[in-house]
Amino acid sequence: QTIYGKTKLAGEIAVRKSGSGIIIRTSWLYSVFGHNFVKTILRLSQEREQLQVVFDQTGSPTNAGDLASAILGMVKSDHKEKKEPRLDIYNFSNRGICSWYEFATAIKDLAGSDCLIKPVESNDYPTPTPRPRYSVMDTKKIIHDYSTEIPHWRESLKQCILELTAK
Repeated sequence: QTIYGKTKLAGEIAVRKSGSGIIIRTSWLYSVFGHNFVKTILRLSQEREQLQVVFDQTGSPTNAGDLASAILGMVKSDHKEKKEPRLDIYNFSNRGICSWYEFATAIKDLAGSDCLIKPVESNDYPTPTPRPRYSVMDTKKIIHDYSTEIPHWRESLKQCILELTAK
């Protein structure tokens, strides 16, 4: 298990030991802030003529703004309904599924870049931390419990790219 995996597990164990709290698991997180895949691909697609991105890892991107809105909705709902403190786990990611290659291609296309993005296998692109081939999260529980409306990843990505390219 990686350091990242160990620290995530330690955090979840600490929350569980406390007896109350909500754990929200997410994947492929990005926003207009900080360092993330979207900003890296956007920058590299402007600097280079060609990029290689893995095509055999599938997941669901998560826009940090959408995640924050969902969390705020959960807090408001729990407060309004005067829910007792409890221990619960939810998954949140944007709707839709894609590979890193498809995600990178969408980023470059929305930015209007002419960069060629070539698909490569994970084996051809070793990373310090092994990544799962399939990391799509089941978001039915958060949708059911909180009537959460989750935008498709393409819609949220488009808004993010518009914000980033307007700067």
